[in-house]
Amino acid sequence: MTTTAPRLGAHDAGIDTGALTRTRLAHPEQIAEAWAKRRRRHLGPGVDRLLLVAADHPARGALGVRDEPMAMASRHDLLHRLATALSRPGVDGVLGTPDILEDLLLLGLLEDKIVVGSMNRGGLAGAVFELDDRFTGYDAPALAQAGIDGGKMLCRIALDDPGTASTMVACAQAVSDLARHRLMAMVEPFWSRRDAAGRVGNLLDPDSVIRSIQVASGLGTTSAYTWLKLPVVEDMPRVLDATTLPTLLLGGDPREDPDVVFGRWNDALMHPVARGLVVGRTLLYPPDGRVADAVDVAASLVHPGK
Repeated sequence: MTTTAPRLGAHDAGIDTGALTRTRLAHPEQIAEAWAKRRRRHLGPGVDRLLLVAADHPARGALGVRDEPMAMASRHDLLHRLATALSRPGVDGVLGTPDILEDLLLLGLLEDKIVVGSMNRGGLAGAVFELDDRFTGYDAPALAQAGIDGGKMLCRIALDDPGTASTMVACAQAVSDLARHRLMAMVEPFWSRRDAAGRVGNLLDPDSVIRSIQVASGLGTTSAYTWLKLPVVEDMPRVLDATTLPTLLLGGDPREDPDVVFGRWNDALMHPVARGLVVGRTLLYPPDGRVADAVDVAASLVHPGK
């Protein structure tokens, strides 16, 4: 039976997080009802390039942006920034964990958007088990039931850490499960290693990225529904020549000058396997604070002429 709850909405004055909490408290069933009623924009014919806003960092405890270690701590602030980004023309959708996507859903911000759910957030930033990246978020059946378009997984490959093996097996299973539901499997691979202090770092030279591509492309029982999410590094034409899988480019280090970052994205998007961007902090937390302007530049690169 459909119940009635306070009407939610994003507006210029901000986000009413109190209304979100009241709905979660009194009417939690409305989340499933809202997924069922949502107007969907399906992946498939007519979807050639994508700009997705990423919002799955907090679930790994990764809240920092530039010199602010707790920049993403406020859910109210994050939702306001996401609402701004999703309102801009050329933004096709969002990538997030269940909690964030459900807040956006209740706010009515996922209508006619591509939605990708984040699956493995168990490799908490700085943990001794960081590379044993457990699947603690969405699974394929839950994504299919909610009408979400795909699942994203992080697959860091470190030859010096045994946690890599279990992560690879879990990612391969997720790719196969998503394919059975005909859902996009967005794999984000990195060739990684621990430094002398035990900190995990990703190797961003072209050869390391190419190695990660080859391993990620072979995960699962089929690659029919696999997309890649890759960093923009040097010699991107050679890097992207390593695959035929549709590839989205990730945002990169938010410390860099935005104009330099935008230029690199533009160059990389010239390659035929590059189908768009998945960007989080670089767009949501630009140095000048002007989220709409940063998003509009990214949209102009992914959808030129629109």
